[in-house]
Amino acid sequence: MPRPKQALLSRERIIATATALIDEEGLDAVSTRRLAAELGVRGPSLYNHFATKDEILDAVADAIIEHVETAAFADRPWPEALRTWGHSYRAALAAHPNIVPHMARGPGRRPAALRMADAVYGGLVREGWPPARATHIGALMRYLVAGSALGSFARGFVEDPALYAEDYPHLTQAHRLAEHQRSVDEGAFTLGLDALIDGLTRTYDQFRYGENLRR
Repeated sequence: MPRPKQALLSRERIIATATALIDEEGLDAVSTRRLAAELGVRGPSLYNHFATKDEILDAVADAIIEHVETAAFADRPWPEALRTWGHSYRAALAAHPNIVPHMARGPGRRPAALRMADAVYGGLVREGWPPARATHIGALMRYLVAGSALGSFARGFVEDPALYAEDYPHLTQAHRLAEHQRSVDEGAFTLGLDALIDGLTRTYDQFRYGENLRR
């Protein structure tokens, strides 16, 4: 009797399965034993593609970052490129918030993350930002995006009007925030991003104006 065929194992299948586990149960759900069970293979089979759990998590993170839009940094004004990138970056992370703590370690050796950093830094420097300031802007954006994607402000308020009625007179509508989670959270991010870019634009103009005066 022929042996049953085992489903072909690939990096793509492992990444997709790990991503689903992380989305549903968090980072701690990922282990070689659990992944092997989900994939219908033996644990050692995974080592033909990934040597460690961290390598799997890196691959998941990079597969998500691959969807972030950075092309605008090649030919668009830096404020437009920064805004486009910021919204795309947040959308990618907000769809997979459980992976954000792993991404917070930095790009490490992840190719997609390094390409993103290179595109952003290169675009800002090309537009006239000093290298140190370009680095600061990249860090600022990561703080804003990661914080926004990691948790929902609106979901932090319980849907119980009685909780707020007497003791918190300025929060009498707070119980409704969860109903409008998406608009609240996206609106807050957009406001923050716009404020950040407005402030950076003033800094940029001051720098460029001062530079021109020195010439």
